[in-house]
Amino acid sequence: MKYVSKVMSFVLVAMFSVAGIHAQDEEGVTIEYSDADKNRITQIEEAGASILEVAQNDNRLNVAFHLASGEIGNDQIATVKDLPFILSLNLRGTKIDDEGVKNLTGLKGLERLHLEKTTLTDAGLKQLLSLESLAYLNVYGTQVTDAAIEDISKMKALKKVFIWETKITIDGVAKLKEARPDLKIIPDLVVEKAKAEAEAKRKAEEEAAKKKAEEEAAKKKAEEEAKKKAEEEAKKKAEEEAKKAEEAKKAEEAKKAEEEAKQE
Repeated sequence: MKYVSKVMSFVLVAMFSVAGIHAQDEEGVTIEYSDADKNRITQIEEAGASILEVAQNDNRLNVAFHLASGEIGNDQIATVKDLPFILSLNLRGTKIDDEGVKNLTGLKGLERLHLEKTTLTDAGLKQLLSLESLAYLNVYGTQVTDAAIEDISKMKALKKVFIWETKITIDGVAKLKEARPDLKIIPDLVVEKAKAEAEAKRKAEEEAAKKKAEEEAAKKKAEEEAKKKAEEEAKKKAEEEAKKAEEAKKAEEAKKAEEEAKQE
């Protein structure tokens, strides 16, 4: 793995305790890794993590433990402790607990954190308040509740939080939306409820319209059948009357013919 990328001009320098990070406006980030840093990175890989540089012009690190073949717990995750050049950390489905979260509090450069499907609770989430650069947080499938809403709202850099299958309620989401209208909450239970209610209303209106249409169609059909029946009955009656009239005419003609025959 290449740990040192090309040094660019117009460099803005920000010094960290264990690494020198050189940032260039809109062009990239270059980190000068010390031997100690490289040893730490090797330890992370040996603990089971996959490591990639962020981009060709950004050699900060994306660290992922979620694809490790063995069990990943607090001891393995402790290998990332206090490293400022980790941009993204994926701990999905690992055995990290609230005690292990303490190892993440010194990751000052961390912007993305996956903690989904772990045993994280409100106490563990509170420790993440030290991550001042954190913009993305996934706590899907954890034990986080409404008690964590206030702490989440205090994460000023946070732009997106995933809360599927947590114990956060619609009231908690409403409170978070009020405190942080800029924050994208997934799923947004308030919006989902509004959508569900709108969908229920739409379906009810659709069913009502369908029922009304069916009733009107049935009424129209009944009226048409009644009209057809009346026309058929009228036609039948007219035919019967015409037949009677014809029979009466024939009878009258026969009687007249008979009387004429008698007179002869």
